[in-house]
This record gives sequence, C-alpha cells and structure tokens, in this order.
Amino acid sequence: QVQLVESGGGLVQAGGSLRLSCAASGRTFSTYVMGWFRQAPGKEREFVAAISWSGSTRQSADSVKGRFTISRDNAKNMVYLQMNSLKPEDTAVYYCTARVSPVTSSRKLDYRYWGQGTQVTVSS
Repeated sequence: QVQLVESGGGLVQAGGSLRLSCAASGRTFSTYVMGWFRQAPGKEREFVAAISWSGSTRQSADSVKGRFTISRDNAKNMVYLQMNSLKPEDTAVYYCTARVSPVTSSRKLDYRYWGQGTQVTVSS
C-alpha cells in the first residue's frame, strides 16, 4: 500500500513557476514508477510526466516538454514537478501517482495509487 500526498499548488501569473511535491509512504517507494497527471474542469485526466525508479528514464507530455521537469529523491520518498513558463491552460488539479512496474507509462489505467490532488491556477 502506498499513500501519496501532494503539496505546492497555488495561484501564479502566466510565465511564472511552481514546484509541486509529492510525499509517499511505503518502504518500496524506490521500486515504483512515479507520475503526475492533471485534470482541468470538464476535461479528462491527462498525463503530464513520469519517472522511473532510478530516475534514468523520464517521459513527459508534448504540451509540457521544455517547461516541466519531473524528479525524485528516493532517500526522502519524494517526487517533484518543477513547472516553469506556466500558461493559463496549465490550470488544473495535479495528481501524483505510482505504478507498480519498472516501466514508465502515460496511460492512466497503468497507475495504481493516487493522491488527492493539488490545485494549480495560472492567471493571464
């Protein structure tokens, strides 16, 4: 069982930055693929980024490439999402998620554990 708790969301102006954090419980955190998804009002939950257990493999959506960076600290059971050059269309609830597999994925159904989410609002 893994519990995930996100933090770091908030209100920011377009062009600004935020860093989301996700604290994970569980002794086997370092064996999980970790990911971030987001869901805007009235839209489906969509993939943002994922990182392998070692951090050597990272995957991100085309819409955030070059602006968002996912990272993890296995010693602290933490995963992060650094978001730069934010746009109003990045406004959404951001969810931290964990996959019991060594392979990264962009499919929502491949992830077993989910946090409660943190709101990110980007004003124009």
